[in-house]
Amino acid sequence: MPRRSWAFDIAIVAIAFALGQVEAWNGAGATHRQGPHWAEGLAFGIAAVLLLGRRRRPLEVAVAIGMVYVIEFAIVGAPEGNAVGLMPTIAVYSVARWEQRHRPAWALLVALVFGLAWVMLDPVQTSWVQRGQGAFWLSPIVIAWLAGSLVRSRLQTREQRRLREQDARTRAVAEERNRIARELHDVIGHNVSVMTVQASAVRRRLMPEQSVEREALETVERSGREALAEMRRMVAVLRAADGQAPDLEPPPGLADVDRLVERFRAAGLPVTLTVTGAPSQLAAGLDLTAYRLVQEGLTNVLRHAAAPQRADVVIAYGGDSIELAVRDDGRLVVADSPPGHGLLGMRERVAVYGGRLVARGREGGGFELLATLPVVMG
Repeated sequence: MPRRSWAFDIAIVAIAFALGQVEAWNGAGATHRQGPHWAEGLAFGIAAVLLLGRRRRPLEVAVAIGMVYVIEFAIVGAPEGNAVGLMPTIAVYSVARWEQRHRPAWALLVALVFGLAWVMLDPVQTSWVQRGQGAFWLSPIVIAWLAGSLVRSRLQTREQRRLREQDARTRAVAEERNRIARELHDVIGHNVSVMTVQASAVRRRLMPEQSVEREALETVERSGREALAEMRRMVAVLRAADGQAPDLEPPPGLADVDRLVERFRAAGLPVTLTVTGAPSQLAAGLDLTAYRLVQEGLTNVLRHAAAPQRADVVIAYGGDSIELAVRDDGRLVVADSPPGHGLLGMRERVAVYGGRLVARGREGGGFELLATLPVVMG
């Protein structure tokens, strides 16, 4: 148990012990005391010390406190005062707060037994009317049980929500990684196919005496075909698990951003596209990643921004890096789906190429997505 919790429990025990002893010996807070003062003080003291185990064994502590009081009541009679119900109230709250499943309900039975003993063994209360009125003092114990149950229910709901969100984030990352794997397969598969075809063409042009070169090129062809076959099998497993058909379209890149922007404009989102610097021939995987970042940024504007007046897409080509920015001026709204999954996917993509991604709100309203990717030439 954390040190802070131990300190809190020790403080609770010390306060309860002190209040019980003051009531037992000086009568402060007591309507009347019953029997020897030492007997009442002993029962209060034992009950207070038992509260040290209220987190680890809450039900057992509540039962033990109830037994201590019932024994003391049966021997010397039940007193009346504030401290009598203090320790049972804390114990019953602890049961409702920390016990799991159906065990918290047993705290009500413990409270009922304690209440019956308190009322029936009080020599001052001689009529059933008086005993009925005395039962009113059990209400703090019932309220404590309800409060503990409410706290436990809220914490369980919060924990379940956290676990659901964590599970959703894990699934989102796994799905995005599968998608990246499929897309990289398409890119790498195309390049390996070109290499294999080129090696085959060169091999056919060799002279008969160039046996060493022919054998090397045959090894390149064979290795290329084996690599393609293995990649197809692996990606086929991923696509079968996701229930997706193979994508026969060539992978998109920054050259296709114009058409992407037009689709979002047709969907009702005013988008402006700005390109600075000299476009360079990027590696196919990097080109695809940059395209997906712009696509996801604009999708987030439609999904999470309220009444955006415009969205700006900026692509800046540098000497050794490329910078992407997607900005909007809308207000952030809460989506139906758990937030952050698209951002998790973008971070996965950027991490593949050792880039940097920043997603943040803008001063004056709106949101911006900034990505910097090291240039890998195609």
